[in-house]
Amino acid sequence: MINTAVINFENRRPEPLRRLSRKAAELIPMSWIRPGLLVRIDRGMFRLSRSRTTFSALASGLPIVMLTTTGARTGQSRTVPVLALPDVDHVILLASNYGRPSNPSWYYNLRAEPHVKIIWKGSSVEMRARELSGVERQRHLARSLEAYPWWEQYHRRAAPRHLPVIMLEELPATGDR
Repeated sequence: MINTAVINFENRRPEPLRRLSRKAAELIPMSWIRPGLLVRIDRGMFRLSRSRTTFSALASGLPIVMLTTTGARTGQSRTVPVLALPDVDHVILLASNYGRPSNPSWYYNLRAEPHVKIIWKGSSVEMRARELSGVERQRHLARSLEAYPWWEQYHRRAAPRHLPVIMLEELPATGDR
């Protein structure tokens, strides 16, 4: 179970500006934004806020976590902002890549090395990633579409690509991989 003292995904009704931001995300496809631009803005805000938040999280009120993976080809540490779907004792990620035709690079990184770290509001947790399939994938996919309705557009734009659903599970306290 995720230590809720460390990672606490509060679920509050967003303020009017955040609701407007979410609506804009539904209407304006994020795939139109130049690749990497929003990531660079989020990384800058993340540094300025001392690892507390990203621009996307501030603007939308959504749980944007910083995901650190190990590069599949380079072996170097890579940190990117991703939208998380909090589960009782897991974190769910959808590798939608804003509906683009290919999977995001972080997906290939965690397939090569499933040991990852997420940072949420200044707290970090070591986790292990695994790709979901079958009924488990469908259940979390349905839940993600219920929580974030604009992901339905990502599904349509990404077709026929199969959007991977990833579950992050906290590592045991011993730090075993």
